[in-house]
Amino acid sequence: MDLLKPSDRIYVAGHQGLVGSAIWRALATGGYSNLMGEASSALDLRDHEATEDYIAAHKPDVIVLAAAKVGGIAANSSHPVDFISDNLRIQTSVLDAALKHRIQRVLILGSSCIYPKLSPQPISEDALLTGPLEPTNQAYALAKIAGIVQVQSTRTQYGLPWISAMPTNLYGPGDNFDPVGSHVLPGLLRRFHEAAQNGAPEVVAWGTGSPRREYLHVDDLAAACIHLLKIYDDAIPLNVGTGEDISIKELAEMIAQITGFNGQLSWDTTKPDGTAQKLLDVSRINATGWKAKIDVPTGLQSTYQWYLDNIATARN
Repeated sequence: MDLLKPSDRIYVAGHQGLVGSAIWRALATGGYSNLMGEASSALDLRDHEATEDYIAAHKPDVIVLAAAKVGGIAANSSHPVDFISDNLRIQTSVLDAALKHRIQRVLILGSSCIYPKLSPQPISEDALLTGPLEPTNQAYALAKIAGIVQVQSTRTQYGLPWISAMPTNLYGPGDNFDPVGSHVLPGLLRRFHEAAQNGAPEVVAWGTGSPRREYLHVDDLAAACIHLLKIYDDAIPLNVGTGEDISIKELAEMIAQITGFNGQLSWDTTKPDGTAQKLLDVSRINATGWKAKIDVPTGLQSTYQWYLDNIATARN
């Protein structure tokens, strides 16, 4: 049974961000024309009353909660209160309003950082809440876990077919390329680009370069979200990833080549590495008929081209 219909009124919360904009594009391309979204300047989703008023007025059939406060290790470490407070308020506002108006289909997006720091690799969905979290992003992770539990609780208490998905590290057009506040991939991409343009002799990256990470192009995530909205109805929060990882050092060398940087790559080992490895077990979502299509070299090349084409307006 197709749980997502072309006639559905779909509200994409966070439709101008990295994830939300990709989901919007994929929905529009797929023939879903009744889309709605509001810029954060017009609707602050941390405002419970304003969010409820918006849902009441627009009456969506489906809500995709892609709005979130996100950032890399530096941002999470230095502003943990912002990450837990903003994300809890966004989730509670949207999910409470969705429940009040009995929105039948809700998809919330979490993050692979919800899993314990020392989870067996690859990480299955069963690892959730089985051990301590990575300290550098614990506040953000706890907020995301709360969202998952609220969805599961809504299913239990009210029987609504709400679902959640846990993507791995994302990248792609519309990313945040700030060298301090961004995630590792876009941050490195900008720094190597600027080093290449300025003829810099060296780029210094954080940590040792040894941690391994899995990278998912945001267009692959968007395809997964539509797939899940169509067919998935279960309390288990499904992992969304490629099932493959590379080291930060390998990623940096790949980005150096793509941006044309020919200088030296050095590592500041006084900075934290974060979790040694974070690879998702994607067997459950693969079993539903979805699999990632965009490999890292292809995705990096297209993302860099997008950055070059939009450098004046990109978040950096």
